[in-house]
Amino acid sequence: MPGLTDRAGGDPPEMGAAVERAHQAWQASMLRQNEALRSQIQSWEPQDLADRCGGAYHDRKVLLSYWSRLVSLSWPELDARQEPDGPELSVFDSAMLLYYLVSADGSRLAERWIGYRELPDGAFYANAFQGYSGNRLAHAFGTHPPAYVSAAQALGGTPQGGLPGLAYAFQPLPRIRLATVLYPGDEEFPARGSVLFDAAASHYMTTDGLALLGSGIVSRLIKKA
Repeated sequence: MPGLTDRAGGDPPEMGAAVERAHQAWQASMLRQNEALRSQIQSWEPQDLADRCGGAYHDRKVLLSYWSRLVSLSWPELDARQEPDGPELSVFDSAMLLYYLVSADGSRLAERWIGYRELPDGAFYANAFQGYSGNRLAHAFGTHPPAYVSAAQALGGTPQGGLPGLAYAFQPLPRIRLATVLYPGDEEFPARGSVLFDAAASHYMTTDGLALLGSGIVSRLIKKA
C-alpha cells in the first residue's frame, strides 16, 4: 500500500484492488486516531490554541497556512477544509493538522538548523529518513541543479545563504520551518542531499510527523520539476 511518505507528497498514486483494501484499513485506523486528537483539543480555549500555533481564530474557525494554502478547522468539530469554501481535507492532511495543534506550545522559531538525528529519538531513524529524503533529492537533482533551483523557487522556497550547497527554506505550517540542501555532484564526488529542521520543530510536531513533512517537501520538489 502507499506509505505515509507517499501521502505526504500530495496526491496519492493509483492503487490496485488489494492495495486499496489495505489503504482503507489504514484510513480507518487514522480516522480513529483523529477522533482521539479532536477529543483532546476540544477541551482547550480556541483563541489560546490559535495563538500557540501561529494561526487565527475567527468565525468559529481556527485558520492557518498549510503548504502555502489557507485552511480552517471548524470549532469545536475540528473538521479541516481549504479556505475559502474549499473541499474538506483528506484524512492524512487532517491528521497532520491535528497533530500540529496538539503539539504546539507557542515556542518561537529557533533560527538554527538541525538534522533529523538531533530531533527527539531521531537518531534511531535517521538513516531511514535520509533514504527517503536527502538521498531522493540527490538522485533527482544531483546532475540537474538548475531544475532543483527552479522547483524550489516555484514552491516559494527562500534561499539560505548561510548553509552550504544549494539550500532553500520552506514553511509547511506557521511554526515549522525546514530546509532542503543539495550538494551537486562532480567527477570526484557524488551528489548529496539533506533535509534540515528549525531547532524548535519538535515543539510543534512529533518526530514521525516531521519525517513526513521532510519527505513531503522532497516529493513536492520532484513533482514540480
